[in-house]
Amino acid sequence: MTETMDTTTSTTPKQPQISEMFSKFALAFKTKTFEFFADEISDADEGFSLLDSAEDFIPDQKVIILKPDQPLNQNQELLAQQELTVKKSETQIKHLNIQLANTLISSVFAKVSSFEASYLQLQIAHVPFNEENIKVADKASVSVLQRLSDLKQVYRDMCKNPDSDDDLPIGSCLEAQVEENQSKLRILGTVSNSLQAEIDKKDCEVSALKKKLIEVQKSNSLLSKRLLSSLNLNSEVLLTVKVFDSVLNDACRTTHKFTKILVDLMRKAGWDLDLAANSVHSDVGYVKRGHNRYAFLSYVCLGMFKGFDLEGFGLESDGEILCNGHDSVSVKSNSALKQLLEHVSSNPMELLSRNPTCEFLRFCEKKYQELIHPTMESSIFSNFDQNEFVLNSWRSLGMFYESFVNMASSVWTLHKLAFSFDPVVDIFQVERGVDFSMVYMEDVTGRCTMPGKTRLKVGFTVVPGFKIGRTAIQSQVYLCGSTCTE
Repeated sequence: MTETMDTTTSTTPKQPQISEMFSKFALAFKTKTFEFFADEISDADEGFSLLDSAEDFIPDQKVIILKPDQPLNQNQELLAQQELTVKKSETQIKHLNIQLANTLISSVFAKVSSFEASYLQLQIAHVPFNEENIKVADKASVSVLQRLSDLKQVYRDMCKNPDSDDDLPIGSCLEAQVEENQSKLRILGTVSNSLQAEIDKKDCEVSALKKKLIEVQKSNSLLSKRLLSSLNLNSEVLLTVKVFDSVLNDACRTTHKFTKILVDLMRKAGWDLDLAANSVHSDVGYVKRGHNRYAFLSYVCLGMFKGFDLEGFGLESDGEILCNGHDSVSVKSNSALKQLLEHVSSNPMELLSRNPTCEFLRFCEKKYQELIHPTMESSIFSNFDQNEFVLNSWRSLGMFYESFVNMASSVWTLHKLAFSFDPVVDIFQVERGVDFSMVYMEDVTGRCTMPGKTRLKVGFTVVPGFKIGRTAIQSQVYLCGSTCTE
């Protein structure tokens, strides 16, 4: 009898080794099986004649040995332990690589922070120039760069041999974090010291300026007393057309500035500027787009100069006598000049805070109420955050408030100067539709010429004019029908 044993196939994995007792049992079972089939063949010669025939022989016949089910707990535990050991080994290698990578990255960041701190100290050592500090900072920077180069070599070694167990000179993550934090503290300390040095320098400058301011104030006080004691002598210097024209130009400049801020606030509040300009001066044919700003400038100027011909600027009762056209007595002139000198010797903002009952404060309150009525104020300031301003009359916005006070101060100064003259300076404005006169009028745009024989008409007065004795300071007007020359 031929026996063919096929214990392995191409798709079946290799079986693990069995115990010695189980091997003996399999060998005994195999021997008994051979003896059993041998006895059957010898007892029945005819029954197996077909098996002796070469024609009916099955060459690839396999003898299948059925193995009894036996408990394989020990083998399974062994396999599981082997697999667990392999997995643990792979996990340890991966964990080791990740840990090295994290440590390397932390070290790189730490070294970069150290270089930043060293380089910052190197920069600061140049201003002011300190040779010793420059050498120390330069040496520290080069040392950090060298350590960065060493880390680069460590990274290359890790890429070549990632499973290497050799100790690498990069420390730990915690050490790198400590080094990075220390570098950041060095940077903050350097910046803090630099800022503190600047603060100390500014404090010294402020102290010096305060001392200088005190000296200037004392000097101004002495000069003011000398001026007040000799008004008759100084009036010849102050009461001239040139001085009045200079103060008028300053008043016009501050009025322009306030008007620009007011128009910007109106635009931000969503106002139709063309419609608003038409409500100030209706049916004006503006030569150029954007010239409606002269209407707002006229509104502010004429409002601020309203009551200029009154000695108290309209702050007193309605029965106040007009001074224009009448010779003022020397007492009133000296009083106005004294008020002028007192006013110009003080800052207008400080004057309001120092003396809340002065005439100048009442003048500011009155003019603000005339220019910015409550409805207009509410519309302009309605879109502002309550934290950005305080709704307290004309002290609503810092820049708006300061600009208004400066404008009011310049007009107030001009009024006191006008009433210091003898006779008092006259003020005039041109009505709409009047023919243009180069003697008493000036084109406010400064870019228009008379087109041939066309007679230009006054659209509206922007800045009033003044007469000092026989001298006239022209009124600035906006002309209708003019052509612009760019």
